[in-house]
Amino acid sequence: MIDLASKRIVVTGGSGFLGRHVVEALEARGSTVLVPRKAQFDLTREADVERMYAELRPQIVVHLAAVVGGIGANRASPGRFFYDNVMLGALTMEHARRNGVEKFVGVGTICAYPKHAPVPFVEDELWNGYPEETNAPYGIAKKMLLVQGQAYRQQYGFNAIHVLPVNLYGPHDNLLGHREGDA
Repeated sequence: MIDLASKRIVVTGGSGFLGRHVVEALEARGSTVLVPRKAQFDLTREADVERMYAELRPQIVVHLAAVVGGIGANRASPGRFFYDNVMLGALTMEHARRNGVEKFVGVGTICAYPKHAPVPFVEDELWNGYPEETNAPYGIAKKMLLVQGQAYRQQYGFNAIHVLPVNLYGPHDNLLGHREGDA
């Protein structure tokens, strides 16, 4: 098990709904936690990602940042949701690899599961169909982070893992739409 108290950990999306809880838990274990904000580092732009790694020098990255929203937002901006989430994941992981990050934790979404996956969801069902149409661009973009991590582990021996939480709710959630700080 990794001694988190001795590690510099970047949590992208660390001021968002899930990120706040992750940051709190890591700090409780004595970690040095750094939370890059979009105003400082737009992680959809490679120059900003390069600068983030150069300035923050993380040993571990927990990648939670995402462009998220409800059904209405997904319907109104499917291209933006796909592009921004693909770029967030691809650039953040690629530069983690280039910078010798010890561990990369990518976080997926239940929106990646097929529309007609049996409930309760099991990981074996993840690739057995197309996601629900209104969430597909977002869900597929997040699924690409899983593929990237598997490919990087195979080719480069990069320590990337991917977790798939089910629906999340609780303190700091905004049930009406966009979650502040997630991107």
